[in-house]
Amino acid sequence: MTRLELKIALSHASFMLDIDTAFELAPITAVFGPSGAGKTSLLRAIAGLERGANGRIALGTTVWQDDADATFVPPHRRRIGYVFQDGRLFSHLDVAGNLSFGKRRPDSALTVDDVVSAMDLGELLSRRPAALSGGEQQRVALGRALLTDPVLMLLDEPLSALDVGRKSHIIPYIERIALEFGVPILYVTHSIEEVSRLATRMLLLADGHVSAFGGVGELLDRLDLWSSDDGATPGTVLTAEISGSEAGMTRLRLNDQTLRLPAVDASEGTAVRLRIEAKDVAIATRRPEGLSIRNVLEATIVRIEDAPPVLAEVLLDIGGQHLRAEITREAATELELVAGKPVFALIKSVAIDRSLLG
Repeated sequence: MTRLELKIALSHASFMLDIDTAFELAPITAVFGPSGAGKTSLLRAIAGLERGANGRIALGTTVWQDDADATFVPPHRRRIGYVFQDGRLFSHLDVAGNLSFGKRRPDSALTVDDVVSAMDLGELLSRRPAALSGGEQQRVALGRALLTDPVLMLLDEPLSALDVGRKSHIIPYIERIALEFGVPILYVTHSIEEVSRLATRMLLLADGHVSAFGGVGELLDRLDLWSSDDGATPGTVLTAEISGSEAGMTRLRLNDQTLRLPAVDASEGTAVRLRIEAKDVAIATRRPEGLSIRNVLEATIVRIEDAPPVLAEVLLDIGGQHLRAEITREAATELELVAGKPVFALIKSVAIDRSLLG
């Protein structure tokens, strides 16, 4: 892993970005927070696009900015691949021309053909951006950024303009950049679902400051970080393994328990990542009978915290993994829920990360 050092102060009218942190980059590190938290300003400062930003920015031993000795490396020399929300392709060039523009380092071993193959762009090369769908434009933008031979990719909400179907189609290409080409990605989003599917680490921003950094699962377990209106849908990410199928349903092994989902086209033993929203988890103190809900898991309460005005956030342990439930405080009181109490978690809906099925 490569260490990213950020000590940035930037003022914009009534907004102040004040970041002082350093961390090892994961293949994909999410930068998450509500609108106005400073996510885009942070990326622009890293890229050298905010000349008003003061401080120090370094990737490993490479220093891009340090006010102490007046160091400032201009954007075009930072070897950063930047992908914006709208792709920003050159409208007067076809796809081949846009990609060729990105190929600016003659000493790079990465070829246009390599990127065309990786991003599945072969059939699009002669088309102009206006003739491409939103998803196709973003694939071209990703390919063009990759061809600059970057040491770091900055993706600023690249899926925000796409519908659900096109988002799921683009996600594997983003993963390919990080995993197959070995380029670490800082991925800005306000979608916790995208964080859950793509990232392993997360930098959480609020009001221009870092409020937390850590593993995605670890931070999603932190009830204190998500109790306010931060734009996230509370939930958790679990890992499971396909153990078989019958009657049009797939069985997933979750530690020593079983989940059942509508048929998943993957072989036995395949590892999957699951996203379960807190609102889709109910709690019972006795194993229920006569329910249409298929998934009931034995759990133990880890802790309970109030979520104003009337809710309670309950963190549950499921054989070493954590699950969150969002219930009313009235229900928590009537059920006499306390830390350490064994209960049953009733799961109404599960989202599976199909990009891992490969």
